[in-house]
Amino acid sequence: MAGGTRQHRRSRLRRLVRWLLALPVLALLASVLQVGVLRFVDPPFSAFMLARQFEAWGDGDWSFRVACDWRDLDEISAQLPLAVIASEDQRFPQHRGFDLKAIEKAIESNERGGRMRGGSTISQQTAKNLFLWSGRSWVRKGIEAWYTVLIEAMWPKTRIIEVYVNVAEFGDGVYGAQAAAVRYFGVDAARLSPAQAARLAAVLPSPRRYSAARPGPYVQRRTHAIQRQMRNLGGPAFLETLD
Repeated sequence: MAGGTRQHRRSRLRRLVRWLLALPVLALLASVLQVGVLRFVDPPFSAFMLARQFEAWGDGDWSFRVACDWRDLDEISAQLPLAVIASEDQRFPQHRGFDLKAIEKAIESNERGGRMRGGSTISQQTAKNLFLWSGRSWVRKGIEAWYTVLIEAMWPKTRIIEVYVNVAEFGDGVYGAQAAAVRYFGVDAARLSPAQAARLAAVLPSPRRYSAARPGPYVQRRTHAIQRQMRNLGGPAFLETLD
């Protein structure tokens, strides 16, 4: 009887070990399926949107609602994706998810004690906003890198920028081009002007700190700089370089 019990326990232990070994493989397969589906299906929400909504409820603000209204890329003014690229990732059409030159410059700047800067690409930010949580842990960065690889392998650049401008936070609880255009300028996303698009891009580094509705000196300076970069890139025609 005792021998049968020990054998039963060993059998259960072996099954548990097999499941534990299978979990990483299942997680990888699930992530591939997830990214593959979202190549064609518009995500109704992002991980960051869920986190912000739960944060509000946790603070007792039951009336808070995330603002988001999906628009396809051809329903958004070309000025906004252009402004985002000009502001955050001018090598977006060339790199495959990771801009090594930008990373090197960020490291050099941080080592010199200058203003802290990151080297994240639009692809990385899309992966983070859509699937992950905020933070700086190596675990999160590793998962972000994996999703970035998947996105770049399975989505065209036009899909990446389309998803990004729909899930990016442009103000506290305001996500995506349409919600931001209506909230701050009272226009549809298709009617955003170059100046309005540049102002939205200007607040992206910290949308809860900076305001597109009431731009301070920093946002105003950054808006003008982004508009110059938009012109330097060649205007909306630059978007034709995306695949």
